[in-house]
Amino acid sequence: MADVRLTIDGFSVTVPEGTTILKAARQVGVKIPTLCYLEGINEVGACRICVVEVEGREELVTSCNTPVEEGMVVRTNTPAVREARRMTLELILANHPMECPTCPRNGNCELQSLAQQLNIRTLRIPALPRKELPLDTSTVAIIRDPNKCIVCRRCESVCNNVQTVGAIALQGKGFTATVAPVGGRYLDETNCVQCGQCALVCPVGAIYERDDTDKVWAALADPTKHVVVQ
Repeated sequence: MADVRLTIDGFSVTVPEGTTILKAARQVGVKIPTLCYLEGINEVGACRICVVEVEGREELVTSCNTPVEEGMVVRTNTPAVREARRMTLELILANHPMECPTCPRNGNCELQSLAQQLNIRTLRIPALPRKELPLDTSTVAIIRDPNKCIVCRRCESVCNNVQTVGAIALQGKGFTATVAPVGGRYLDETNCVQCGQCALVCPVGAIYERDDTDKVWAALADPTKHVVVQ
């Protein structure tokens, strides 16, 4: 495979043909923010947070799935790039419940971290009207909160392409789109094996492991029970 030479933010880099701009940038220590990207699993450019400027092109391109070209000149931090990322993230936040203090991913949320990284303190876009959807608590291991889904499609990709279970898929369009159980309303109505990989890759609090800590404390405090820890 031939090598390709390009310039990213003034850094010259040589990478194999077919390498994406994002991977080439990481090779020279240039950080490009991502949200939906999951290397080798989800590289669809759905969120458009990773956009960059390429000299000679009118439109910004998604770096996670745009292959490098010989002589390409890439700029990752221009005013246009920063504004595009901020606007994209503000649109996501405007359609996202602001329940950070009670969210299970608070402090470990990629959306929250990205908002801090892009210095978003206020939204220029008013909160969009949303229909509150019920929690999916149908399985013993996983809880799904469709209200917090940002449609990054990581969970769909890992469920279909890695675990080959196919329990969840994209449904709906536009701001009504969400990733939901296939053929049913709840996870227990699918062939979900409760492996937890969807919860592992979710960047927000849309899918998470059930927390039975309170039940454990209750059992420990119950004088009628003998508790064994393994």
